[in-house]
Amino acid sequence: MTTAVSKLVQLRDLSVVVADTGDYAAIERLRPVDCTTNPTLVKKALDLPVYAALIEQELQRARATGAGVNDVADRLTIGVGTLLSQRIPGRISTEVDADLAHDSDATVAKARQFIDLYAANGVGRERVLIKIAATWAGVEAARVLQAEGIDCNLTLIFNHTQALACAQAGAFLISPFVGRILDWHVARGNPPADIDSDPGVLFVRGVYEDFKRRGIATVVMGASFRSTAQIEALAGCDRLTISPELLQQLDADSGALPRRLSPPAAANIDDAAIDAARFEHDLAADAMASEKLSSGIDAFVADLHALRQMVAQRLA
Repeated sequence: MTTAVSKLVQLRDLSVVVADTGDYAAIERLRPVDCTTNPTLVKKALDLPVYAALIEQELQRARATGAGVNDVADRLTIGVGTLLSQRIPGRISTEVDADLAHDSDATVAKARQFIDLYAANGVGRERVLIKIAATWAGVEAARVLQAEGIDCNLTLIFNHTQALACAQAGAFLISPFVGRILDWHVARGNPPADIDSDPGVLFVRGVYEDFKRRGIATVVMGASFRSTAQIEALAGCDRLTISPELLQQLDADSGALPRRLSPPAAANIDDAAIDAARFEHDLAADAMASEKLSSGIDAFVADLHALRQMVAQRLA
């Protein structure tokens, strides 16, 4: 008698599984390779008992030194990332302030600060991915940071030119958002007939195939999933970042999970370097991408403000 193998176990053989959470217990239970965080996930995580000592430590430090709310929020973010890094073998993605999304120099400065804070906690830069919104300023910031050996996760990817620009900047990883692309089309009365016509799935497949055909080393990590069907349709993608809820559903399902993505044959493709003008033109011509990038940044900023508000309340 053979024991059924869960789809989560099967997926681990096809793609690097990343947990989109700061939930310490969920990470221990589901055993992802990497973790991604953002201010909302950090704020939720700080409600968990495992982080109580971290919160008290940083509040006491702030009261003793006069540190401001933003400094405490940064230290809590790095503190959560540090604890998560102790439970995973891979990397922790940590988001730079989204209100800096259109300021390249400020993004670079904040990324360096985060790397220094991680180093002070004993976490080397090889364990960290700096998560940056993929605006043109974000692309330029990643170009600088990658040259310094600071690996970046360019997030909120919705457009092919946007993805290629990140790769040309040397980004270690990009995160195309499957679910948000689907949301945009469904909201306009265009639901897909089946999973193989899901526009978010098709976008990630296209980017993956193009990158492999070109020999681009940038990792493609599908993100923002609405269902396990979307995840299964991208089995074989370099990495997939998945919420604990969907990871749990995959773990509870023992059906077969075939590979859906495989690298195509290499081809000689000589594409011109993408500059700011082409980047902005192609985004402006893509209503879905421009709207979802803008609204995604706005949501990240709101999440950041909510985290800072929570810190202010605790300090008071």
